[in-house]
This record gives sequence, structure tokens and C-alpha cells, in this order.
Amino acid sequence: MTVELDIASLANALQEAAAVEILPRFRNLGEDDVRVKTEAIDLVTEADEAAERLIRARVAEVMPDALFVGEEAVAADPALLGKLGDADLAVVVDPIDGTFNFASGLPLFGVMLSVISKGETVAGIIYDPMGNDWTIAEKGSGAWMCSADGSQSQMSVVPAPELSQMIGIANTGYFEGDVRRRLLGNLADVRLFTSYRCAAHEYRIFAGGHMHFLMYNKLMPWDHLAGTLISQEAGAYAARFDGSPYLPHHVEGGLLLAPDQETWELLREKIFTV
Repeated sequence: MTVELDIASLANALQEAAAVEILPRFRNLGEDDVRVKTEAIDLVTEADEAAERLIRARVAEVMPDALFVGEEAVAADPALLGKLGDADLAVVVDPIDGTFNFASGLPLFGVMLSVISKGETVAGIIYDPMGNDWTIAEKGSGAWMCSADGSQSQMSVVPAPELSQMIGIANTGYFEGDVRRRLLGNLADVRLFTSYRCAAHEYRIFAGGHMHFLMYNKLMPWDHLAGTLISQEAGAYAARFDGSPYLPHHVEGGLLLAPDQETWELLREKIFTV
């Protein structure tokens, strides 16, 4: 580790934001509390913005020198995203991952935080407000499921079966035209693929050994840094479509995760030929 981390304080900040700003608004949003950002399926709510403000304040208390990169802060100031690659220390936050689910009253959303030190993800936390538990990883220390009662269990990806029996997440919505059609056709060769519209839960399920692959095309750091580190610490192999490592400043190039490199290469060759 290149930086001293107070993981407990960061994890508690996510729990506090959920208790104070998110859960009281769940299934209790007024018409003016939900707004469209870029398109009808890209929403922001009062809960997102209020939760991010609270988390930002708590992060400033324990990591005052860190650059804070929140999804809603970047929406207000897009130039902030470009500072992530050069920052000595940064904290990246998604106050509600799965906002569309949250706004629809579906209890499938999470709060995500990652810590970046000199261009490398060194810690990741995903908090589930509905289950009141966390998945947490520090680089080199494994991935852990942490319950509110203090109990912990180590997480591990599961070995993949043959291709025809694999199940996983494939987010094809950000591909265009022929590429999307080809991917959807290729995906007929696996047993099952889906999307929860919530990367927080998709990473949790994969790292917990309940799925065999994850695939994303749009790479915003708040959606993928924490989950990728947690998955890697659970034993997964992760890389962009061209085989290069996924780094905090990347916002394109796609991302594929599998239990091991051999399975990754099989999936990349047979299914995700972009």
C-alpha cells in the first residue's frame, strides 16, 4: 500500500449516507426529486446529490488531501474527471449506483467508493443499503464480505464451466449497430446473460462466486474501479478488450472480467469480439 487508509471510516460514511439521505427517500420521491441527465434511462435524484454531499464531507475529515471525484460532481464540472489520472490521491464515489432502479422503487442499488493512489486503485468498497453489508478490498489483502455485526467472510470467484453453461452480465446497450447485433448473436452460445442495471450488485455477485463473467463497454470510474479491484482480489482476471490493464483514467476500451485468464481469452474470442 502506498497510502494509509481508514477503511472503517470510509465504509461507515457510505452507511451513514444511506441511512440519512438514501433510504428515507426510497419509494418516497416526489416528481421534482427525479431529473433526466443525458437520456431517459440516465437519472439523478435528490438522494444521489444529498448522499454525495454527505460522503464528500466525511471523506474530507479522514482524507483531507484527496481529490474527490463524485459522479454528480463530474456531472456539474466535467473537467474534474480529467484530473483523476494525475492525482497523487483521489477518492471516487458513486452515491447511488443503480439510480434508475432506485427511482423505480426496485431495491437493487448500492453505494460505491474507491481510493486511487498515483494512478492505481488501492481500495474499493461497495455498500448495499438494503442488506446493510459491505464488500471491501484493499490491494493485496483479498476481498471480504463484511456484515453489520462485524463478521467477515472472504470472497472468491468460482471456476467457469464450459462455455455453453456460463452465466454472466453483458451490458450491450452502449454498443452501436452491427457490433451490438453481433454480440447479441454470440451471447446465444452461453447459458444465460443479463444486466441488473446496477454494477454494484453485479460485481458483488461475481466476486462472491455466483456468475462467470462481467462485460461492460462504458467505463466511468465510479461504476467500475471499486468492483474491478474487489473482483481481482477475489481471484478474477480483468482487462480491457485489447488485453491491456484497466486503469483509473480509462473511460473507453471496454472491460471484461472472468475467473481466470484462460476463460477471459475464451470469452473474448468466442463471444465478445468487438
